[in-house]
Amino acid sequence: MPPAKRKPKPADSAIERGASKPRPATSRPKTPHQLKPRQSKPRGALKPRAERAQEDNPDDRLKEDKARQAKPSVGESPPEKTPADAAPEAIGHAGSPPPEAAEPGPALSPEEAERARKKYLLRRFWISGRGYWGLRGDKLAWPLTIGLLALICVNVGFQYGINRWNRAIFDAIEQRDAHTVYWLSAIFLPLVAGSISLVVAQVYLRMTMQRRWRSWLTTAVIQRWLASGRYYQLNLVKGDHANPEARLTEDLRIATESPVDFIAGVLNAFLSASTFIVVLWTIGGALSFTLGGSTITVPGFLVVTAVIYAAITSTSMFAIGRRFVQLSEAKNQAEAEFRYVLTRVRENGESIALLGGEEEENAGIERTFAGVLGRWARLTGQHMRTTLVSQGSSLFAPVVPVLLCAPKFLDGSMSLGQVMQAASAFALVQGAFGWLVDNYPRLADWNASAHRIASLMMSLDGLERAETNDTLGRIQRGETEDGAMLSLNNLSVTLDDGTSVVKETEVEIEPGERVLVSGESGSGKSTLVRAIAGLWPWGSGSVDFHPGKRLFMLPQRPYIPSGTLRRATAYPAAADNWKTKEIAAALDKVGLGYLKDRLEEEAPWDQTLSGGEKQRLAFARLLLHAPDIVVLDEATSALDEKSQDKMMRTVIEQLPKVTIISVAHRAELEAFHTRKITLERRQGGARLVSDVELVSRRKKRGLLQRALWGGGANGGKG
Repeated sequence: MPPAKRKPKPADSAIERGASKPRPATSRPKTPHQLKPRQSKPRGALKPRAERAQEDNPDDRLKEDKARQAKPSVGESPPEKTPADAAPEAIGHAGSPPPEAAEPGPALSPEEAERARKKYLLRRFWISGRGYWGLRGDKLAWPLTIGLLALICVNVGFQYGINRWNRAIFDAIEQRDAHTVYWLSAIFLPLVAGSISLVVAQVYLRMTMQRRWRSWLTTAVIQRWLASGRYYQLNLVKGDHANPEARLTEDLRIATESPVDFIAGVLNAFLSASTFIVVLWTIGGALSFTLGGSTITVPGFLVVTAVIYAAITSTSMFAIGRRFVQLSEAKNQAEAEFRYVLTRVRENGESIALLGGEEEENAGIERTFAGVLGRWARLTGQHMRTTLVSQGSSLFAPVVPVLLCAPKFLDGSMSLGQVMQAASAFALVQGAFGWLVDNYPRLADWNASAHRIASLMMSLDGLERAETNDTLGRIQRGETEDGAMLSLNNLSVTLDDGTSVVKETEVEIEPGERVLVSGESGSGKSTLVRAIAGLWPWGSGSVDFHPGKRLFMLPQRPYIPSGTLRRATAYPAAADNWKTKEIAAALDKVGLGYLKDRLEEEAPWDQTLSGGEKQRLAFARLLLHAPDIVVLDEATSALDEKSQDKMMRTVIEQLPKVTIISVAHRAELEAFHTRKITLERRQGGARLVSDVELVSRRKKRGLLQRALWGGGANGGKG
């Protein structure tokens, strides 16, 4: 019989996964030309089933449609909306398509290649980060930016006003002019109030921009991370993307906070330096001194001194802190690894406690923490050396201009007010020139964090390009046209490096069939299941589903979300999609009726429930969602044989039309399936070696009894 043909259709419209959510704006569905109809060809040794399932009764279909309208189905998502209490900037966009990765040339040395990679990482971060100010960015991005820059400019004007006030007040004190002193004292408060108000307004605009930029970029990256199962696929591919949760939290926070501080600081430093260099040039004038019988005149001696002083401190800082970036990156990576180790211990606490592995875990934690402390110690040395330069600079800066102006004050060419104005201006210029010196450690932290978040972006870029690149070998997804529920057409599953795991599989499953997939460990059964679910993208051939049918996955280790038991039972749908009595009834059917009084209780259910209870809870979800096709991946491994039999009978009784694909090792499960296919591991990838009808276990036992005892329930014994 010819195989099922597919209608060209985008990948995600053919089937709705149980855990699916609204696809973000960045996800790219396959275009029609990528899903070409497979040409009809003869089957190999494995023939599809000759008998077709009967078409659904129209009355039954009408009832199902009404039920689905009344209650959202597994794959159906409610209209996307923003929660009322969500920040308005919480909706991010990924922006333009990711750039091609810049590969360092073969002629580069390892050090040059590493520098080229880091340079590209910074560029990659800005490609996404600058989208905040783009057409699809935050509508308040430019108003906040312009407002912040304007406030910085106005505040420099207030600083100049206070600088002039210093000159006037000291001149008045020197001349003992009481009236002027009182008048200047009166206008000092408005000057200070205005300056303070401007600084407070700057803090508000700066932190608001940082918060909104972080929210926008975090949302955009998380959308890309969650799209098309990439958060799972990152575990299967190589790349610098370990501990993505640390990159999406701490690293992304630093990567978006620091640039705003840097830009505001640099602009303030530039305006302050430009303004008060003019002040120093005007007040200081030229300095003349005699050396070796010759008179030497230095025009703008205060400006020259300020530039030389800043050059010395900045050069010293760069020389001392040149390894700051490298050490900050190493320290941040060590901190992320330490958090990951602690998280692993918490998540696997029961297994560790049962095995008594506390001593070994403690040794592992101590080794990881020792790495953190070692990198921290090296970074401490860098901080000490940079602090030596910055602290020495801050102590000398106020004294140097006074000493330089003292001769002119003593000979009467400068007033006390001019000396104090020059000292204030010199300190402001030094503060502007030394801004980079003081902030070099923060610049190093930002550089390290930007590299880490950009590395995650690059890994996501690779997965996103692979989704639309036909040359990389992607499993296509489409629809069957002959009524089959599922069709695997010349399906081969490979690793991301091209290594075959499952080779050239041809299977067709009819509606209502219950198929058991068997094979020895490592033969590729779970990989095949992931390919069917769309989680494993690499390979060739196609996976076709019946149009509009919904898939539900039951893994060996069910995911239990935080929150109430009601939410855990309804997951991945919303907890209020079903009435309390419906959820309680589902728990009753799977043997968890003793928990129905705790539906609204918030508890760490992932730690509270046993492995068997978690699997029962997963079956309760299955009964609530009532999908068309369910994949059981060792979903009863934690149950005893009696409980397993009861669970399977419950599913078959409650969902008589559901199509089941089971991956399991237990032979007892054959009694609940109508068909068995076997994978065998071979060189070059596992292959499907048998496809047989199953006879129920009871019938087999009856045949065996008749063969041994001559028939009869009593074994032939009168």
